[in-house]
Amino acid sequence: MDIESLSPPVHQESRKQALLKKKRGGWRAIKYIIANESFEKLASMSLIGNLSVYLTTKYNLGGVFLVNIINIWFGSCNFLSIPGAFVSDAYLGRFWTLLLGSIASLLGMGVMALTAAIPRLRPEACNDPTNCLNPPAKWQLAVLFSSLGLLAIGAGAIRPCNIAFGADQFDTGTKKGKAQLETFFNWWYFSFTVALVIALTGVVYIQTNISWVIGFVIPTACLALSVTTFVIGQHTYICQKPKGSVFADMVKVIAASSKKRKLKSGEGVSFYLGPSTDGSSTTLIQNRQRLGFFDKAAVITDPNELNDEGKTKNNWRLCSLQQVKNLKCVTAVLPVWVTGIACFMLTDQQNIYGILQAIQMEKTFGHNFNVPAGWMNLVSMITLAIWISLYECVILPIARQITGRKQRLTMKQRIQIGIVMGIACMIVAGFLEKDRRASALKNGSFVSPVSIVMLLPQFVLAGLTEAFSAVALMEFLTVKMPEHMRAVAGAIFFLSSSVASYICTLLINVIDKVTREEGHSWLGDKDLNKNRLENYFFIIGGIQVVNLIYFRFFASRFVTEKEKDNRDF
Repeated sequence: MDIESLSPPVHQESRKQALLKKKRGGWRAIKYIIANESFEKLASMSLIGNLSVYLTTKYNLGGVFLVNIINIWFGSCNFLSIPGAFVSDAYLGRFWTLLLGSIASLLGMGVMALTAAIPRLRPEACNDPTNCLNPPAKWQLAVLFSSLGLLAIGAGAIRPCNIAFGADQFDTGTKKGKAQLETFFNWWYFSFTVALVIALTGVVYIQTNISWVIGFVIPTACLALSVTTFVIGQHTYICQKPKGSVFADMVKVIAASSKKRKLKSGEGVSFYLGPSTDGSSTTLIQNRQRLGFFDKAAVITDPNELNDEGKTKNNWRLCSLQQVKNLKCVTAVLPVWVTGIACFMLTDQQNIYGILQAIQMEKTFGHNFNVPAGWMNLVSMITLAIWISLYECVILPIARQITGRKQRLTMKQRIQIGIVMGIACMIVAGFLEKDRRASALKNGSFVSPVSIVMLLPQFVLAGLTEAFSAVALMEFLTVKMPEHMRAVAGAIFFLSSSVASYICTLLINVIDKVTREEGHSWLGDKDLNKNRLENYFFIIGGIQVVNLIYFRFFASRFVTEKEKDNRDF
């Protein structure tokens, strides 16, 4: 008799899965995943980097309405990563979520390309940008919003799954798998950087100076290649089955603890541990003098809450201790997460109002070369890359030679430095805007004679803000979360950017309403020369000051890290 036929079904299934993993995954799958990611990022970043210019020049949009559209779209792209992660973990799995997200992005970019190719989908061009009387019709805006909506849905599906799906292709339980995973991360960030540079230089230049049609057909073709490449590699992927969402578990813990909110501490409290590795279920009895609010979700108050196998009958009333711990991990990072929101408020507004400033500045170099306004976003990215390279390759080695110790800037120090950079950024931006507007009014022209080069300091400072604060925040979230919640850390990081965009939308509308009632809106006119944009920059700077005080005296206490020496580099 065949020995394999005598093996238990469970072991046979495990053996089949092991053989399948040998045939799938690894670098044979990663090449398709990285190609898919590179094409998708090139497409999305070429739109993000130049959307302000397109809506201003081709849709005759400006003022608060333009900023609202971009802020809400930015916020939605980041916010939808949470339902995207939920759908992936609970229902579809990462492969199908990525595929459907890529298709949604392709359709969205295709519609955007049609708006550039078919003049009827846009309003008539304005000869005088200071007095434009051709606003887009409601149906034209509906077409535009359908494109942005599809792109937001695609981003929400792709962002929480792309890195995680790549990590699924390696066996991280072995040293070889861990080394391969680290190499994958390096190649992933390398491909991301290359795609970013191409998008923000070549594609943006084509859009601005040659043709918007060609400039949008290129990213549409890239997304088509992204989907095609991803599907071709399907036979090489290891596709993990959905195992339930951590986000759904957190909601269940909140619901269960709310139902048991009147439960008091006592001796011999029984906690539900949940299923163990062998499939059985266990409980733990502890003496608790103080029972935390969320701990109550795991307390067994009635033996009937468990079935005959010792498992919970209703996980909306009784949750495992692990589910409670997962929620506590998230609540523990919230004070520092709030700091990140304020930092993203600054960087998001630079990506919008900074580009609008560039549109109304002198951009000609030499005889005929016009610098695309969208290129200014590249300055922040280059600054971030240069600083990280200098810090890792020059500053740290020199510091080690001088002190003889491996010393780095702590997360607390980096976040605080980033906030200070943000304050400086808004001060510089405010005074530059005053000078830009004064020179334009003196010249009596829509475009100020001040060179676009003068925007470099504020974009450099914005890049340094991101290099210190945003990178440290991502590191903090990753370190604080257990390994099985790393995807949650990424979703929370994107959520902070989303909340920042929505808060800025609310703030801008409040400022516009209040100042308009007083006689003249600071932000309401399409022509920046008629606004008081510098006052808005100073308000954002004031928020950064409050953020610095909040972090220094409150949130920094939640950044737990061993600091042997306050002089760490």
